[in-house]
Amino acid sequence: MRKIPNFTLLRTFEAAARLESFTLAAKELHLTQSAISHQIRDLEDHFGKALFLRKNRTVEPTAEGRRLLDSLSRVFDVIESACNEVTLSPNSQVLALHCSPSFAAKWLSPRLPSFIKANPDITIRLTSGAEPIDLLQNQEIDIAISYQAARAGPGITSISLGDEHIAPLCAPELVDQSIPVEELMCRLTLIESSLNHHTWGQWFERNRLKNPSTRKMAFDRAALSISAAVDGMGAVLESTRFAERELARGELVVLGADVFLPTTDKTHFLSFRSNTKNSKKVQQFTKWICSEAGVAEN
Repeated sequence: MRKIPNFTLLRTFEAAARLESFTLAAKELHLTQSAISHQIRDLEDHFGKALFLRKNRTVEPTAEGRRLLDSLSRVFDVIESACNEVTLSPNSQVLALHCSPSFAAKWLSPRLPSFIKANPDITIRLTSGAEPIDLLQNQEIDIAISYQAARAGPGITSISLGDEHIAPLCAPELVDQSIPVEELMCRLTLIESSLNHHTWGQWFERNRLKNPSTRKMAFDRAALSISAAVDGMGAVLESTRFAERELARGELVVLGADVFLPTTDKTHFLSFRSNTKNSKKVQQFTKWICSEAGVAEN
């Protein structure tokens, strides 16, 4: 038996902490304010510590209360999602996707509304993480989109999502037309994505330029590196696929497109269990994303 407090007490705490009000929590849960106060006291007695700082007309979670709220919010989101899936129409299907974080944020999520509109009977459940997923071990995931390496092997079908153009990008205000772009590259702060296997050292060597050893920044996600470049912190070496919206809006420009050697690479792969290849939801999503990426299905 799990050693957790009564669920009713946790639900009451979550509402009161989220709203920072016993009165509003009482209205949301259709209880009296007195009942809310008593339940919070019972929960505090269970933990042996205060979960709220009580003021004149408001309440505020303590540090312990804030940590509990953060965890409960994630748990309740999962419970709510599970309940929503039960209420789906008989013809509805849930497609569970796992995707590398920056690909999900910068490329996939902006396009998902078009898939959802075209496939109203498919509900998307998207999770993200830098570590690749073993689809044979994790049967709850239908499709995985991984970075750098295809998850190939017996029982797994993988499809490349095509070539990506890797280029130096920066905010237009950092470009000085009065100096050669080669010299500019040696002056700019260099922004790196630590998970990106295309490094500035390789880029400078490929273009036969001296690699400056100072003025560097590193982030653990491509999305963060691109945001830093938009904010004018320096130049980032990243996929133009990730930065397509920033390029289209003029927030970033490609440096030396007609000067530096082009770099292309297949960096993202879609994988699914081979025994699900005839699944309607897997087929429809695979066909759609290949079309969006401009590649042919294998």
